[in-house]
Amino acid sequence: MSACYFFPVEPPSFDGIDRKNNAPPFSAGARYRLVINADAGEKHMNGIRLIIGCGYLGESLARLWLGSGYRVLATTRGGIARAAYLRALGVEPVVFDMTGTCQLPDAEVVVTAVGFDRSSGHSMREVYVDGLSRLARSFVGRMPRTWLHVSSTSVYGQNDGGWVNESSRTEPAEGSGRVVLDAEETLRTIISNATLLRFGGIYGPGRLLKARAIQAGEVLSGDPDRWLNLIHRDDGASLIARMAESPRAQGAILNVVDREPVRRGHFYAELASLLGLPRPTWEPHPADSPPMPHEGNNRQISSDLLAAWFGEIWNFPSYREGLRASSLGGKAADSKGEMR
Repeated sequence: MSACYFFPVEPPSFDGIDRKNNAPPFSAGARYRLVINADAGEKHMNGIRLIIGCGYLGESLARLWLGSGYRVLATTRGGIARAAYLRALGVEPVVFDMTGTCQLPDAEVVVTAVGFDRSSGHSMREVYVDGLSRLARSFVGRMPRTWLHVSSTSVYGQNDGGWVNESSRTEPAEGSGRVVLDAEETLRTIISNATLLRFGGIYGPGRLLKARAIQAGEVLSGDPDRWLNLIHRDDGASLIARMAESPRAQGAILNVVDREPVRRGHFYAELASLLGLPRPTWEPHPADSPPMPHEGNNRQISSDLLAAWFGEIWNFPSYREGLRASSLGGKAADSKGEMR
């Protein structure tokens, strides 16, 4: 298995080269091989937090852990610019692709939060199932204390508007949900105590679905009475950080959503109001057009188990608080994917 490459924040144990004094802070063509310092001691090693897939959610988590004094490594396939950005935050960015065979460094806590890039040339199954299997097997014999896997509520197939909890059947109605469920099962066959976190739709600053359409005064397509199950990005990150330190969360399956499912029409009406715009109007999705992603979803995801274990720890317990914090003081950009 090949070595991983990264751009270190501080260079004392990397390749024996003093990058701090003898090289520019960031070289566009440079790659640095990760060498764990054998003299660093177990305490140093146990402070490592590894985020595999440091995107919208992962970056928020990295900021939290850095603020708590942890050493944070995070993977990116976003190229030199993204690596430089993460490095400026204090993260040690590791150049890594889920479809490759690179071996990542040891860590006390591993979080897999990999998004799917449709432009990558790889299928969702190649990334989420095959890539995750290869990744997990590379840690056999050097398992982290805690492995937290960011999954999705798309593993549930219920569409009758009723309540769904962690004990509900997992019978995905869509192919993407089937892949996500296969990824969970694949990971559990290798790392039996992996914690599965089934996230609802993630939103927050710079990621507000349909914001541009509302700002443009467009008619929204779909059914406004269907339910959305959401989690604010920063609540999602803080919940992951909390569960990383909780023995009770080891091997658990938890729904990560806020305390109040919301009908689509109410969510977008509230967003429009905060943007100082009229309430949007809706029209049925054209019957002769391809179905919209997750359009068939219509369920209310319960977060009662999360609350029972950890208390009412949400800073944004509903879409109202979350939208207010996300839409004021900045541009509201569309999310890349449909909320659930």
